[in-house]
Amino acid sequence: MELREKVAQLPTQPGVYMFQDAGGKILYVGKANSLRSRVRSYFLESHWQNAKTGSLVREIADIDYIVVDNQKEALALENNLIKQHKPKFNVLLRDDKTYPYIRYTAFEKYPRVYVTRRLNKDGSIYFGPYFPARLAYSMVNLIHKHFLVPSCTVDLTRAHPRPCLQYYIRRCLGPCVAGLVTDERYCEAARDVRLFLEGRRSDLAQSLKDRMQHASEAQRYEEAAGYRDLLRTLNEMEERQKIAAASGDDTDVLAWYAEPPQVAVNLFHLRGGKVVDRRDFYWEDMEEFKPEEFLPSLIKQLYLDAAYLPRYIHTPMEFEDSALIEEVLTEQAGHRVEIVNPQRGQKHAFLELVEKNAQHSFIQRFRVLKPSSAAIVDALESALGLPEPPKRIECFDISHIQGSDTVASMVVWEAGRMKKSDYRKFIIRGEAMPEGAEKSAGILRDDFASMQEAVERRYRRLQLEKKPMPSLILIDGGIGQLHAAAKALDKLAIINQPMASIAKKEEILYVLGREDEPVVLERHSPVLHLIQQIRDETHRFAVTFHRQRRSSRRLRTALTEIRGVGPRTAQKLLQRFGSVAQLRQLTVDQLAAEVPRAQAQRVFEALREPQSPEAPSA
Repeated sequence: MELREKVAQLPTQPGVYMFQDAGGKILYVGKANSLRSRVRSYFLESHWQNAKTGSLVREIADIDYIVVDNQKEALALENNLIKQHKPKFNVLLRDDKTYPYIRYTAFEKYPRVYVTRRLNKDGSIYFGPYFPARLAYSMVNLIHKHFLVPSCTVDLTRAHPRPCLQYYIRRCLGPCVAGLVTDERYCEAARDVRLFLEGRRSDLAQSLKDRMQHASEAQRYEEAAGYRDLLRTLNEMEERQKIAAASGDDTDVLAWYAEPPQVAVNLFHLRGGKVVDRRDFYWEDMEEFKPEEFLPSLIKQLYLDAAYLPRYIHTPMEFEDSALIEEVLTEQAGHRVEIVNPQRGQKHAFLELVEKNAQHSFIQRFRVLKPSSAAIVDALESALGLPEPPKRIECFDISHIQGSDTVASMVVWEAGRMKKSDYRKFIIRGEAMPEGAEKSAGILRDDFASMQEAVERRYRRLQLEKKPMPSLILIDGGIGQLHAAAKALDKLAIINQPMASIAKKEEILYVLGREDEPVVLERHSPVLHLIQQIRDETHRFAVTFHRQRRSSRRLRTALTEIRGVGPRTAQKLLQRFGSVAQLRQLTVDQLAAEVPRAQAQRVFEALREPQSPEAPSA
């Protein structure tokens, strides 16, 4: 059937249409009140003058569609299909920043709380999003401190011989060790955490008052004091929130600056009348920028799946479907959501300010390409979901040739630059090798065990010296190397330590605890450039050390195999003449000036013997 014939037979009901290429790949997803009329318009010659439409029509080989009952369903389905298939002719949301949620593992016997940036259907309950991002970490820290519910990765399905440090500093009830806490006590704490995260502060406060009174009557005064302190904390938080809520409505303000094919968007979040955070979005390949198409696509992808919606969304222009999107968002939020284009006054002035910031972001990203160190660090915190902007990063790499002379290196990035004075080298001994692994003749073939040994030795030393852990541990490698490093920290009872790895070829980042949510950064991202810089420096340092070790071993072997020449004599000759090649050029008299003549004669004769095929190559 010809394409035009297929278009003529499309239904006139609302729905979603999908243009496909010859290989069946989806090129574009759109919605329509009348599928036939909307799709037919693409094939009118007058529309082909539009470069984007003309390019799209030339690639269309087939059309698929889904009929729905109304425009609201079409809007939701279009958004889901765009996110699922990422068609190249649609405006796709590219976000350098995602906001965290707090994950409450309701499916576990002993529920725990974590900060996460992705929502999965795993039986957990998610609260958020929180911005600024530090708010989520502050909330979880408060939960650790006052409710004693942890965020650890310990396997709680089996018993452990001893608890970790968090139990001893009174930030965890210790469910990992039998007898430290009863099931009833832990369930009570977990129930309190859930009430706290759900915002049911009055219910939680009343429950705490009742328990405080009961503990006091039973003369358990220490327990009653704990409930009293928690009540005070809740009351202080409640007062701060009342003040913030009274000072203004929640508003998002969105604006852009475009020089096609490059576009920069800024989105400012106002909560309680104050700017609490901002998001930046960038496009590098938007050959044709049409604001009337760009703005609704962006708003749909930003808000249709959002867990929290503000009361107002301020935009630089009005657009088609704004009333429909308002209606859908209002139903989703449970309160009125308005999309507004301010024309005058303070709101319009703030919109202009956001536009200026978008222009500044554009210049910084596409012209200067050298954002400040503070901006990069903040972006790294957001991209990897770190609890705070990283001040110090320690990165590890392993180097060897077919398992020989295995070494590890650690380099340090601190305060915006590499700190060479803190670099460390490790000669791998095979301490973490599993039984049966090949360790003879200096051969260590297990990269994972080598990584585990290097990381364990480094942080055991830090523990003995009572020095702080770095903000982030970076591993050169994939998930296997990441888990090997994590195993070393587990052995040292170090938990909640931010750690990530970067895979060499794909440049994909894996964050410990979120391995199923790999971080893929744009190739022009300053965050990716920083991580690549640190990783490449680690690799250079490891390879250099490995070459030195291999060269030193070969040179020592060539001399120390000579009868009567020991390591000290070999070192003396190498320090004086530089290399075995130089020694081969010397006469007996020249050698005798450094060592006894009999020894010099043996060296002279041995170095002039033909090299055997088994001799190591330089």
